[in-house]
Amino acid sequence: MAKQKSAFVCNDCGSEYSRWQGQCHDCGAWNTLSEVRLGPAAGKIPARSVGYAGAEASQVQTLASIDLADLPRIHSGSSEFDRVLGGGLVPGSAVLIGGHPGAGKSTLLLQTLCKLAESVPALYITGEESLQQVAMRAKRLELKADKLQLLSETQLESILAQAARQKPAVMVVDSVQVLHMEGVSSAPGSVSQVRECAAALTRFAKQTNTIVLLVGHVTKEGSLAGPKVLEHMIDCSIMLEGSSDTRFRTLRGHKNRFGAVNELGVFAMTELGLKEVKNPSAIFLNRQAEPASGSVVMVVWEGTRPLLVEIQALVDASAVGHPRRVAVGLEQNRLAMLLAVLHRHGSLQVGDQDVFVNVVGGVKVLETSADLALLFAIVSSFRDRPLPEDLVVFGEVGLSGEIRPVPSGQERLQEAVKHGFKRAIVPTANRPRKALEGMTVVAVDNLAQALEAL
Repeated sequence: MAKQKSAFVCNDCGSEYSRWQGQCHDCGAWNTLSEVRLGPAAGKIPARSVGYAGAEASQVQTLASIDLADLPRIHSGSSEFDRVLGGGLVPGSAVLIGGHPGAGKSTLLLQTLCKLAESVPALYITGEESLQQVAMRAKRLELKADKLQLLSETQLESILAQAARQKPAVMVVDSVQVLHMEGVSSAPGSVSQVRECAAALTRFAKQTNTIVLLVGHVTKEGSLAGPKVLEHMIDCSIMLEGSSDTRFRTLRGHKNRFGAVNELGVFAMTELGLKEVKNPSAIFLNRQAEPASGSVVMVVWEGTRPLLVEIQALVDASAVGHPRRVAVGLEQNRLAMLLAVLHRHGSLQVGDQDVFVNVVGGVKVLETSADLALLFAIVSSFRDRPLPEDLVVFGEVGLSGEIRPVPSGQERLQEAVKHGFKRAIVPTANRPRKALEGMTVVAVDNLAQALEAL
């Protein structure tokens, strides 16, 4: 019997080494190398697995000759889920959905499959729960469960054999970390098992045009567990985020071969499962009855739509020698940089003050359009002067104190008008060509002009 070969793979970047070492030379991470079996022993490799997509007789075609009508998208029954996917589920795609325990991954997929089972064959495979537990959840959520097919299995070969017989259009595997292959000797959840199982499921999706939805666990740092190559194999990577102290959940796309990335879908966790939120800006703008200092509304761009969120800041005298800088929902390093810009070009010294900033509602702001709103909230809290409730702000702040334009400025202002805002402070390049009814727009070029406009 031929000896199985192995390698040591970095969990962060996927680099391979012939022997174990403490640090990965490519990404610099420590203690991330794990042993991986390179494949099943000789004689166990199926003949049909030639090529990643498993095509037996591939032919060269021109790009124009490919018929896109053969792959129509399948709507999931939830407009927010379809938005994150880029318009719906694509046949033959492999989608990975991750999230912290209790975020609602299984609930969301069970709801989706019960809706899809009314029109297309659907198969739900669970490796972490019994069939009775899944049925109890469906009953509690009051779902139509008469057409959805269930299977409790963790062996990949058996799952693929059952799927080949049932021929589902949509298949959920919950979760990829509990699956195991016979040809791989390591334990379920290891780097080699996760990689080989995900590759086999992706190959099955391409061969049969089956939509495969994989559930993935996350590490304590919030990233997907398993090898980094797992995210390269699949077509779409989605994270379901939300803390236990709030009932709202956000579904964000990190990778999508069939649509825009960083698209955001908002859901509310209720007694009957996850319900989509049609107007996310309304839930993030639940402000106090009386205006308070250190609070301002900004317009961020999430995927293909604007979103109004409130940003808060608290500036207080520090009782220690090193003032604290705490940012929740924003990047910590960017906060420190903007405070330096505020001191240099805004003549406002907060070096001896503790600065705490927070984005209300648990939203994570990843773009730079929040710079100007963040500085306004800090100045408002430092001077203890509330800002007008009908004011909305957005714009990027450069290191020279200039206010740079941001994409889709017109759409951001129109979204603010819909929610009743009457004043806006924006970069000069984002000033609308035509006056907006009911809104006064103040255009600024630098930080000094912006602070004077307050």
